[in-house]
Amino acid sequence: MINLSKLENSVTRGDVNSQSVTANTQLANFWKDSVKSFEPYAYYLSEAAKLEKSEKNLTFAAQLILNNLRAEPDEAKLNWKTAQAIALFEKAIELNPDNDDLKVGLGSCYIFGKGRVGGPEETMKGIQQLLSVIRKDSNNMKAQMMLGVGGYVSGQYDKAIERLQKVIKVQPDNIEAIAFLADAYAAKGDKAEAIKWYTISKRLVNDSHYSQEVDERIKGLQ
Repeated sequence: MINLSKLENSVTRGDVNSQSVTANTQLANFWKDSVKSFEPYAYYLSEAAKLEKSEKNLTFAAQLILNNLRAEPDEAKLNWKTAQAIALFEKAIELNPDNDDLKVGLGSCYIFGKGRVGGPEETMKGIQQLLSVIRKDSNNMKAQMMLGVGGYVSGQYDKAIERLQKVIKVQPDNIEAIAFLADAYAAKGDKAEAIKWYTISKRLVNDSHYSQEVDERIKGLQ
């Protein structure tokens, strides 16, 4: 069993930064492998990445937290994870200002973070970040996808539908885009289109649990 307090206080003299990176990495691995607790794992992983100032490791930690926060139901944890991911993406962008994937990631943090729980100004921050990518390259489907999600989250259903249709035209099997498009049509009140896209999503996913969930949504529309 790893001695946590010893590891946390293991940084002495000499190359303090390198020792801190090692200690934080070991602590991250302990929380991930031995305890299987995401939050402390993410925290120590983030601290190591910030100290290393490696774009690759900053991006890995940022994306890991972003993927996790998308399904986080607890608002306090969601806010913490969002702040962590934003800080990591921003540091990675400082190292590589021309990386559009990083900007899409940063924009996604605002939309899936506080924007998802009723923070319209946060959603707009995300949308602005994504628009900066689209102005450079309108064919960036990751950015178009997240703009569609941002439109849905902020209640701009027509804009959401327009963006998501663009994505599906290029990526006809993009399940996430199709599911959000169905949700956008349902929220707008266009029941026929919502049912059409929910049915398409069922066919593509081909999973009984998912189909049952979608059938409930369709039933609610009829």
